[in-house]
Amino acid sequence: MKFGKRLKRQVEETIPAWRDKFLSYKDLKKLVRLISVAPSSAESKAEAEFIYLLNSEIEKFNAFFMEQEEEFIIRLRELKERLRSVITAANEPPEAVYAAEMWRIRKDIVNFHGEMVLLENYSSINYTGLAKILKKYDKRTGGLLRLPFIEKVLKQPFFTTDLISKLVKECEDTIEAVFQVPQEDARSGGPEAVAATEQSIFRNTVAALATMKELRNGSSTYGQFSLPPMSLPDIDLAQALQLTSPIPS
Repeated sequence: MKFGKRLKRQVEETIPAWRDKFLSYKDLKKLVRLISVAPSSAESKAEAEFIYLLNSEIEKFNAFFMEQEEEFIIRLRELKERLRSVITAANEPPEAVYAAEMWRIRKDIVNFHGEMVLLENYSSINYTGLAKILKKYDKRTGGLLRLPFIEKVLKQPFFTTDLISKLVKECEDTIEAVFQVPQEDARSGGPEAVAATEQSIFRNTVAALATMKELRNGSSTYGQFSLPPMSLPDIDLAQALQLTSPIPS
C-alpha cells in the first residue's frame, strides 16, 4: 500500500480529535511537485514554503505529543488510585457493586492502553511520512536535505517514545495481574467481553499495531531512515479478550 493511502487510513481510524495532528503529507507532496533542479522564482517560493511547512509540522507533532504524555501520566495515576480504592473497599460494598465498578475500571484501562498505543503509532507514521517526503524532495531537486533533517527529527520529543512505552508496559502489567479474563466468561460473550468489544479505541489499537509492525518490519524499502523493528506488547489483549481482529481487509 502506498504511504499516502496508509496515512489516510490511519487518520480515519484514529481518535477524531487527533485527526488534524498528523503530517500534512498531501500538502508537502504538492509543494515538492512545484520544485525542480533549477528553480525559477516561483519554484524558489515553493521550496521555501516546503521548508517552512516541514518545520511547522515538527512543532505541531511535538506540542501534541508532549501534551498527550502529560495527560497520560495523570490518567494512569488516577486509574491506579481508583483500582486501589475499589480493592481496599472490596469487603464493604455489595458484591454486585464491586463487580460493576471493576468492569468499568477494566474497560477504562483497556481504553487507556489503546490510546497510548495509538500515540506510539502516531510517532511512527509521522516519522515515516517525513522520511518519505524528504526522499521525494532530494530526488526531485538533487539536494541533500533528508539526512540533516532526519538527524534533527531523531532528537525531537515526538520521536522519543521511551516514556510512553514505559506507561504502556505499566498498563499491561496491571491488566495482566488484576484483570485476567476467565475463559468460560470470554467464550460465553459475558459483559466484560461485550464491553471491550464496544470500545472503538481498542479496535483501532489492533489496526495501529498492525501498521507499526508493517512500518518496522524491514521490508524491501528498509534503509538507514527506516524505523527499527518493534516488539509487540507483552500481552496480546485481542487474544485475551477473545476478540476478532477488526483490521479491514
